[in-house]
Amino acid sequence: MSDIMRNREACLEILNEYTKSNSLLKHAFAVESCVKAYAEKFNEDIEYWSNVALLHDFDYEKFPTAEEHPYKGNEILEEKGFDEEFRKTILSHADYTGVQRETLLSKVLFACDELAGFITAVTYVRPSKSIDDVKVKSVKKKLKDKGFARAVSREDIYNGTEALGIPIEEHIQFCIDAMKKNKEQLGL
Repeated sequence: MSDIMRNREACLEILNEYTKSNSLLKHAFAVESCVKAYAEKFNEDIEYWSNVALLHDFDYEKFPTAEEHPYKGNEILEEKGFDEEFRKTILSHADYTGVQRETLLSKVLFACDELAGFITAVTYVRPSKSIDDVKVKSVKKKLKDKGFARAVSREDIYNGTEALGIPIEEHIQFCIDAMKKNKEQLGL
């Protein structure tokens, strides 16, 4: 396996080369926080899992359409020496690619992607704007509000959690806790 897939600095360089938006960078770090915590929980390869999460949307800013994202990113990562498993996992986070989520990592990435963004949105509407004040109950309440964070797919959150076989409350709490550990970098 190529060293680049475990080299966070190299992956950060790629992320920063293609992503300039502060909100997209924070999203990458939020998803990374959640996926990394699951890697620790499941005793998996922490560096590898973290870097998959870090780069899952790295091409989105330059290639935001369903015709391009995450396909262009896949091509770029292949050219840089990332293996098929790494790239296939990233492809699988977008339902429309048709790439099946067969590995635990691909299921975790999918389950954390939309939820991390949603937890961030819930944090921003808290009076304190601090993730320390975000509770599972408030996240679940906001999930029912179709007008709140409208772009976030509730279906993806529920389907991803179900594929992990974890109760939704437990998954939400796990991701909140993971994001709290990285709250300074996430601006939360």
